[in-house]
Amino acid sequence: MRFRHSDGTTVHLAYCTNVHAAESLTGVLDQLRRFGEPVRQRLGVDRLGLGLWLARPVATELVADPAAVATLRAELAHRGLEVVTLNGFPYQGFHAPVVKHAVYHPDWADPRRTRYTLDLARLLAALMPDDAARGSVSTLPLGWRTPWTPARSIRAARQLDLLSEGLARIARPIRVGFEPEPGCVVENTTQAIAHFQGVDKGRLGLCLDTCHLAVAFEDPATALDALAAAGLPVVKVQASCALHARNPRDPATRFALQSFVERKFLHQTREGTPYGVDDLDVALGGGLPGHSPWRVHFHAPLHADPKPPLHTTRSVLSSTLKELFGGPVAWTDHVEVETYTWQVLPDRPVGDQGLIRGLTAELDWMRAELRGLGLEEVRG
Repeated sequence: MRFRHSDGTTVHLAYCTNVHAAESLTGVLDQLRRFGEPVRQRLGVDRLGLGLWLARPVATELVADPAAVATLRAELAHRGLEVVTLNGFPYQGFHAPVVKHAVYHPDWADPRRTRYTLDLARLLAALMPDDAARGSVSTLPLGWRTPWTPARSIRAARQLDLLSEGLARIARPIRVGFEPEPGCVVENTTQAIAHFQGVDKGRLGLCLDTCHLAVAFEDPATALDALAAAGLPVVKVQASCALHARNPRDPATRFALQSFVERKFLHQTREGTPYGVDDLDVALGGGLPGHSPWRVHFHAPLHADPKPPLHTTRSVLSSTLKELFGGPVAWTDHVEVETYTWQVLPDRPVGDQGLIRGLTAELDWMRAELRGLGLEEVRG
């Protein structure tokens, strides 16, 4: 979906396809049929944006075969779908039985990460609609914090230079956004400003994930003001909510949180600052004191509350959207709904139709939020 800000910016809204398991072109094409087009139809729109996740094997397949790229582009158009942003954070294996720390590999000290990201950027340039102003690729915030050494920082800085040089050679403008995440080398916007102060800010910036922002207990207005002062652009915002537990010592709250403990993804948990642990089971096992509220890196549906006494950080998402789009100037033009955890929720949707209903409800909620901020939905 597209919206127009009062400053004339076209704001693209998409949902991220990393919620679907596919590591072949055949699988990606099947996603468009099974989910992308049905979600578009339920929303009643002529055009729906997808934040495609093209795993390393898919990207390799497409790079080697221009005809396959043409097939993908044609299939997107046939089903009323468009792509201006790619999610390049997971490299591959995002739907393995256990992902956890594997999602941070290869990191930005490894040339494989640079090659993959540039392949995605080139593919995006070929897939974007002709009238799109620019594209974006989101990626991990350098790497997991351990074992991150000064030597790895030096290697990563070189890779970022190579990334910028490679982006400059692509015919269409593509920017890469690094996504701060708790537990990583770059956990929050303050660390992002420190780590990326010397990068090419015309091509590199941040992907601001509002779940991660909330888990880090960052204030959206303060964070965005600091980014603006540093000249670090918000390349893309990922609309997402974290779990919020107001009283983690309450037995009912702990029982409810236990239902979100699962083996597939990492669920970093923070109790304000500076208290934090790397997974929810560690927090429940005594890793956090529980004297103040917890926020859990578990991407919860945007439109729905979990069962009481748990809540989500939807208010942080709404505040961030207001800061980004409620003023005279739009801070970014790419918004991606990224709830990849549907299949590990305690009350997970049943079958394709259940997931289609959930994705539609999230996008409908986002549409109402953007309209409420004065953006005009662009039809046709």
